[in-house]
Amino acid sequence: MTTPPTSFTPDLLAALTLFAFVSSITPGPNNTMLMASGANFGLRRTVPHLMGVSLGFLVLILAVGFGLGGLFAAYPVLHDLLKVAGCAYLLWLAWKLATAKGLSAASAGARPMTFLQAAGFQWVNPKAWAMAVSGVAAYTPQSGYVANLVLMGLVFTAVNLPCVGLWTGFGVGLRRFLDRPGTLRAFNLLMAALLVLSLWPMLAHA
Repeated sequence: MTTPPTSFTPDLLAALTLFAFVSSITPGPNNTMLMASGANFGLRRTVPHLMGVSLGFLVLILAVGFGLGGLFAAYPVLHDLLKVAGCAYLLWLAWKLATAKGLSAASAGARPMTFLQAAGFQWVNPKAWAMAVSGVAAYTPQSGYVANLVLMGLVFTAVNLPCVGLWTGFGVGLRRFLDRPGTLRAFNLLMAALLVLSLWPMLAHA
């Protein structure tokens, strides 16, 4: 039987970096919403949303590492309530996205998600919870735990930020193709459908 690592070795750090990259770059609620925001509002107005996702997830990692994950294990009903809240909020976001009008309306009236809204969303985002719990459990050595947890969170943030930025960039790059009657509407409907589909892993394990 192998013993668990007592500190971050180069191999463990490489494994953590790979896990952070794969989990951050793959589709999910954050990436879908950032792509849609980039397409609807442009890069500058989406930056607070982007930063809220990355820094809000760092706070979630630290909270899980410092015991919140154990609280949910001890009281499963809290986790169930979180799932219900996350599901309801994602459906509301999907509806808002599906009913968005167009680039001119987005510029004039609609608003992108704020930093605090994006950071708060991580607490009801099922993919963010899965990433945080898995990362803390699998990649945080117990010896010198606090320092290792902080390092783990910083590594995850350093990898996550450019990944979510890439999804935002995809949306920004699509803007010039979407400023046509019906095209942005179809794009937003597709993004709304993907948001709803992102609920499937959570519902399948309910």
